[in-house]
Amino acid sequence: MNTNEILKNIKDKFSSDVIDVFKKSETRVTVTIKPESLLQVAEYAYKDLECRFIIATANHTKKGFEILYHFSKDNIGLIANLHVILPVNKPEIESLSNMFSASNWIEREMHELYGIVFKNHPEPEKLISEGNWAEGVYPYRREFK
Repeated sequence: MNTNEILKNIKDKFSSDVIDVFKKSETRVTVTIKPESLLQVAEYAYKDLECRFIIATANHTKKGFEILYHFSKDNIGLIANLHVILPVNKPEIESLSNMFSASNWIEREMHELYGIVFKNHPEPEKLISEGNWAEGVYPYRREFK
């Protein structure tokens, strides 16, 4: 299965959940999805498309809290990103930690740095902030004019 087939499969299966598709190259793609469809799309990428979860990254932008979930289809060298945008006033999304244990620490870190809530996270204890900054302070949040 090549990059175009993978993108077509995702768009066909999740047509009402896909907001945008950006194909930077044959080996780099980003699919922006509705946050509420994350579990279904991630499971499809893993089980049906045989992609492995690598890591997730977050950023606070004027649009909201943006999270990229990075997946790899190793046999064709593809890095596929599932991209979600969470509203600033309620940055919540389902945790992928029950599906991928590798997401446990990064979700905990994103919660402490940005205040993003990962619902149903199996281990929501603090990872890095204990004694480093006050409760309710999220050092990577930005103020926009």
